[in-house]
Amino acid sequence: MKYRNRFLATASILLVSCTAENLQEPSVPDGGRQVSEKICNTSDDAVKGTLIAKFSDEAIPFLEEAASQQTATRSVATRSGITSIDDIFADLKVTSFKRVFPVTEEFEESTRSAGLHKWYVLTFDADQDLDEAAEKLAGTAEISTVQFSTRRMKTFTGEAYPFTGDAVPQTKAMIRSDFNDPNIFWQWHYINNADQAVSTTSRIGADINVADAWKLTGGDSRVIVAVVDEGVKYTHPDLAANMWTNPSPSEAYGNQDIHGWNFADNGPITWDQTGTDQYGQPSSDSGHGTHVAGTVAAVNNNGMGVAGVAGGTGNDDGVRIMSCQVFSRGLSSTDLAVSQAIKYAADHGAAILQCSYGSNNTSIRSDREYAAIAPLEREALEYFMSPEHNTSTAIDGGIAIFAAGNEGLSRSNFPGGYRDCISVTAIGPDYLPAYYTCYGPGCNIAAPGGETAGHSGAERAGVLSTLVSEVSGGDYGYMQGTSMACPHVSGVAALGLSYALQKGIEVSREDFIAMLLTSVNDLESRLDGTKTSGTTINLETYKGQMGTGLVDAYQLLMQIEGTPCLKVPLNELQMIPLTMYFGGSAENLTYRSVEISDDDIEKLGMPAKPEMSDGKLMIRCNKPGVAHITVKAIAGGKRPGSETVMGGIEVTKEFAVIARETGAANGGWL
Repeated sequence: MKYRNRFLATASILLVSCTAENLQEPSVPDGGRQVSEKICNTSDDAVKGTLIAKFSDEAIPFLEEAASQQTATRSVATRSGITSIDDIFADLKVTSFKRVFPVTEEFEESTRSAGLHKWYVLTFDADQDLDEAAEKLAGTAEISTVQFSTRRMKTFTGEAYPFTGDAVPQTKAMIRSDFNDPNIFWQWHYINNADQAVSTTSRIGADINVADAWKLTGGDSRVIVAVVDEGVKYTHPDLAANMWTNPSPSEAYGNQDIHGWNFADNGPITWDQTGTDQYGQPSSDSGHGTHVAGTVAAVNNNGMGVAGVAGGTGNDDGVRIMSCQVFSRGLSSTDLAVSQAIKYAADHGAAILQCSYGSNNTSIRSDREYAAIAPLEREALEYFMSPEHNTSTAIDGGIAIFAAGNEGLSRSNFPGGYRDCISVTAIGPDYLPAYYTCYGPGCNIAAPGGETAGHSGAERAGVLSTLVSEVSGGDYGYMQGTSMACPHVSGVAALGLSYALQKGIEVSREDFIAMLLTSVNDLESRLDGTKTSGTTINLETYKGQMGTGLVDAYQLLMQIEGTPCLKVPLNELQMIPLTMYFGGSAENLTYRSVEISDDDIEKLGMPAKPEMSDGKLMIRCNKPGVAHITVKAIAGGKRPGSETVMGGIEVTKEFAVIARETGAANGGWL
């Protein structure tokens, strides 16, 4: 505990020249701010008997000295060491007072440099008036901010449908994956062949295009994804091998943070607990966190269950799941718990923050408003995304990915709508917006979230992943929501980081996010008319509002390795200009060859081998899929130079051809 001792020693030196009496009666509140200005949010939907406060620099040595004394006597801290504050604590009958982010030797220096050591949480009798308590604290000079601990909610409909396995998909023989997971055939969100058993409105290509990406990488164990959610069942047979294991469990967590920590209950991870909600009704865990984790990294090619987006190839090479539990017993969470979870993830090497939760306050409309009313959570997110504080070795700063929300609002929920976070909207197997998804400002990218109502396949049109058998009666099942869309993007991002690591390619956080958000397929051309599933929606409302498009795993890997992607709609002869790849005079160059394997020609259903004509690639694909094509041209002359003949230089360009169904003649592709 060297850092703690160092700073407590500093506090002791300060106490020689000043006493708590110096801070007893400030004449002017902090910086001249009014009491009301210090209270950053409202007590609406806040936890009773809890307040969060940020203290001034001058107050910190006194707080730490008081904490040191109470630790020495092994008593629960209930006092601050500052008389004016402690008078208020006595009045409120404070039962505990401690730092929001615990002192840990390894991360204390980083915590202090970010200013997160200034945040404290106090608990007191739930019958106390929260607003009056906040006003009393805000009236002291030593406190700069007072925040109510407001609730956070999961972004899904609340129902899980166990997988029965009582049918076989009609398109099973068309599935292109090499993995042997027996139920991958029902995971249309990975490979969609328009199976009518899922929905009569299923569309080919309404998926994340991951099958060919898996041929390049299945994941890398150096990439850690923190699932901020219900507890992940780390003993699940299809998850256990891909769980993160803490190499140095911390004394701050009783040395029990083996696969993460339960910030909801301040204890080891749980996943099958029951409780009582605020209305006195019974509630219980749903398996939500385990379902989300399975989409990210259920173990692939292990002969059981389902596949995960970045679950490896069966050779212990999947990305690792860290369980940062913030929901328990079916109850809502708080900004206090999620902030603690976010910082833990940053300190323990998570590159990606998978967050299928949102604020209960759906009226937030700007970054400024969010930062003003949720400063603790915002500071924790900034800490996670900062290269200075995030300890991941996979990228320089963490990537925070959030569900956009299920309220059907014309804007993203927060924190997903915050400028540096990625907010994910949801589609169904019909390649159309899910009826529940939020859309509009703040929404960045779309992914399959499923719809368990309004389709001929019923729950099969939802997302199939891992579940908690103690709760659902089985290890696998379906859910729907932007909660289910979000881990598809987290999984694709994890797959991309894995590929970069394996190829030895360094990419900055900003560049990687740009690649991720532009590795998409068209949605816009489909948004005409109406759709009826859970309800009837006007599709034109969603034009330009779902983010950049539907996430595509294969395109991301191509961007990382620097291979240009040529997107080709099905069943149409295309003339694709290659000017941007061969220069402004591409039409005048001499093209020596267009090379593509016979297997790829057959796979994409090409009636003829592609050719070059006037600087354009002439190509037709009748089947969806991906292939590689190499085009060779002469720069400067009609033939390459040699020892005896003056000529040009042969230039070779490799492209990835991505053939997908589109919703209009031009499909918005080219």
